[in-house]
Amino acid sequence: MEALVFRAANEVPFDDLQDVLGTSQAGRCQCQRQVLGDREWWDMPVEERRLRLAEQTGAGDPDAPVTSGVVAYDGELPIGWVAVAPRPTYRRYHGRSPVAWRGRHEDREDDGVWLVACFVVRAGHRGQGVVHELAVAAVEFARSRGARAVEGYPIVARDGGEVIWDEASVGTPQVFASAGMTEVSAPTTRRRVMRVEC
Repeated sequence: MEALVFRAANEVPFDDLQDVLGTSQAGRCQCQRQVLGDREWWDMPVEERRLRLAEQTGAGDPDAPVTSGVVAYDGELPIGWVAVAPRPTYRRYHGRSPVAWRGRHEDREDDGVWLVACFVVRAGHRGQGVVHELAVAAVEFARSRGARAVEGYPIVARDGGEVIWDEASVGTPQVFASAGMTEVSAPTTRRRVMRVEC
């Protein structure tokens, strides 16, 4: 694997992002479950989810004022994606969810805090540290766009178990630690809130 190159999603063809998402659960989700929340997401056709992601990323428009993620390339091959945007973008966490807010007393509408919401690594490239590099790229991306802080809400394994691939899409504490984040709370037995100030 060559040294990875990271590009803002609006600077690359939307087809490259779709190649990374593939036809797995990530391809069906289109990074919309965290944006929409469960209720609206469940009944939305995949094609509409895809259109929403294209709009959110400013796909193929280098002048787009807002973009919500980074694509990783190994040479010319797109192999990874990380969704990162101002925290209020992600309604599933922005609302009353205990995942983000139990024991915390800060302004949920503060768009100066960004959230790393989801990781996808193309099959055949997993287990090579790509997700750790994506976490670092996400923090740098948010910082370059004025974020004052960046958060992640990773999941931890059940007693003695492993985090399965679908769960790991939100990241693990080790992934966020590699991007300089530290734990600020543990709202549930399996979730952590990690954060780095910019």
